[in-house]
Amino acid sequence: MEAQAIAPSTEREQAPERHRLALILPGLLLGMLLAALDQTIVGTAMPRVIAELQGLEHYAWVFTAYMLASTVTVPLYGKLSDIYGRRTFFLFGMVVFLIGSALSGMSQSMTQLILFRALQGLGGGALFPIAIAIVGDLFPPAERGKWQGLFAAVFGFSAIVGPSLGGWITDHWGWRWVFYVNMPIGLLALLTTGLTMPKLASGRQHRIDYLGAALLVAGVTPMLLAFSWAGTEYPWGSAQIIGLFAVSVVFLALFTVIELRAPEPILDLRLFKNRIYTPTLLAAFLIAIGMFGTILYLPLFVQAVLGRTATNSGAVLTPMMLAFVFSSVVGGQILSRTGRYKALAIGTVAIATLGMYLLSRMDVTTTNATVVRNMIVLGLGIGTTMSLFTIVIQNAFPPERLGEVTSALTFFRSIGGTVGAAILGTVMTNRFQSELTARIPDQVRALIPADRLATLENPQVFMSPEAMQRMHEQAAAFGPQGQQVLEMLLGAIRTALATALDHVFLAGTLIMALALLCTLLIPEVPLRRSNTRPPAALGH
Repeated sequence: MEAQAIAPSTEREQAPERHRLALILPGLLLGMLLAALDQTIVGTAMPRVIAELQGLEHYAWVFTAYMLASTVTVPLYGKLSDIYGRRTFFLFGMVVFLIGSALSGMSQSMTQLILFRALQGLGGGALFPIAIAIVGDLFPPAERGKWQGLFAAVFGFSAIVGPSLGGWITDHWGWRWVFYVNMPIGLLALLTTGLTMPKLASGRQHRIDYLGAALLVAGVTPMLLAFSWAGTEYPWGSAQIIGLFAVSVVFLALFTVIELRAPEPILDLRLFKNRIYTPTLLAAFLIAIGMFGTILYLPLFVQAVLGRTATNSGAVLTPMMLAFVFSSVVGGQILSRTGRYKALAIGTVAIATLGMYLLSRMDVTTTNATVVRNMIVLGLGIGTTMSLFTIVIQNAFPPERLGEVTSALTFFRSIGGTVGAAILGTVMTNRFQSELTARIPDQVRALIPADRLATLENPQVFMSPEAMQRMHEQAAAFGPQGQQVLEMLLGAIRTALATALDHVFLAGTLIMALALLCTLLIPEVPLRRSNTRPPAALGH
């Protein structure tokens, strides 16, 4: 497909001086850190939030509202930043994010908190893709690895420190400060980027695809809601879930028709003709499914199956995230030094596949050292892919499409995370229920009523020290027999849960293997040493 004839402006061609880069990059890192930390520190504050604001039934919406708003706006920000400049929309996103943070901290009800979290998400959707696109504007593809590897490491760092930081802030300052703490960091990021970042806009008039943008939002929102609710709020075959998918299909079909005819589509579907674009997006989408599934269910295995205690579930993932950070930085350096990506891509995705397979082999007898080893292998594999696929896809397109293709990659990764949580969650729940039914001893069934046993079908209860304490107290009322029956029950639950999670990780292994296949299909094109157009043979 022919690239649009957009002449870069002299402003885009002018790279900022090195001393300005020293101010621009920390501002971008702070902006990304804000959005990444927000997703990890809020979870630890939620018990206090619910205790004060009530509304336990709306708990999930605090996260869903942010996810929906940030995901659906990513392609819009990417396209608009190509047209009007990165700085404008990065600063706009930061301001909206900070306003949403301040209002979230002042919320007087769960409804207000959900609405303000959605406002946060509208701003947060700009921070990740535009920050990464700005790195692409400032450095040629061959130099981006060492910088974007550092940006990818921000994700791992936030996963390590976020939960502990959120718990500390909640305990010492109150849950509202989980949101207020964003303000000084955000203002510093605003100041540094606002004063030092060049505009980096294209130099001609454009037509904004308002209809395409509206149809994209109308199509993606019900799809994300369906995946978020399926298997939890409603059964997969319920009228609500089927209805949401049906609405999504209708609007996405209309979106496809409109985009193929639009002169400047908000998400150009013709880019899928590019031989690099399609397999790279698919690989990133599949890896996101596996990665987010692991983040969700590894803590459940360690705490519920192995009975290990942790101050929070995020601390369980520290070995994997440390390996993730190390891999992101080192992989970026290797990419910049060699200028080639295919061998590195195949090798790291293969390592990630191996790591997922090792997780699928764990059981109730697995040692701490084995769990840590498996997490490190997976982290080493996934870490490099975050920045690598970004550079691969940016290298295939001219600079004036940088925001569009970068945001498309972020968009598919976000959807992959949502889809992965839904699909792998269903695998875990269905397998756990069938395994538990088969493994509960007759002595337990004779002593514990069926309705009480049904409450055990949610394995998350075994990650709560308070819930476990109540179970032991209730068993103690039956004397020695009660304790014996409880131990039999817990043994059956742990074995059933281990088997169910093995199936989750085995499904993740198959998904990672598909990602590896997609990686094999990505053509090798040496990374450009300047921000010029890529070879026309790539078909963009």
